[in-house]
Amino acid sequence: MDIEIFPHRVLGSDTTEKILNDLESLEDVRRTVIQGPRFPNEDTLPAKYRERRVIQVNGENITLKVKTGRIFVELTMESTIDEIEKICEKYISFGFDINQSRTNYIRKQRTVSDNLKYGEMDLPDELIGMTDQYSKFDEHVSIIKKDDLD
Repeated sequence: MDIEIFPHRVLGSDTTEKILNDLESLEDVRRTVIQGPRFPNEDTLPAKYRERRVIQVNGENITLKVKTGRIFVELTMESTIDEIEKICEKYISFGFDINQSRTNYIRKQRTVSDNLKYGEMDLPDELIGMTDQYSKFDEHVSIIKKDDLD
């Protein structure tokens, strides 16, 4: 099942980093996708307005390239939503909605765009739904590995 976290305002880099770290620490969270407008070119902004920076999630450095307007989370148990709501209440003081009205917010099957981008190559399940046919894959997707305690 997928849910959408929809903050009432666009999140800053610091808040995004904190939320993603707490979400990724949950055992049931399989994938997390952030969506929002791209940051403007850094050359055009004064330094105090630059939000595009490297954040650390699960110990990995990720260059934040978009302002966080929505967070899509793939999980398996509905009971995890309560934990996610507590995380959101902790960091999003101005309000948010958690939408679970759709079954899927993150694609689960290969599409024509995936086939155009990757051809016949074997695409791992965690990468399905993460493509942008107009960009290089490594410019817009960062994969954070979960700690395997097995």
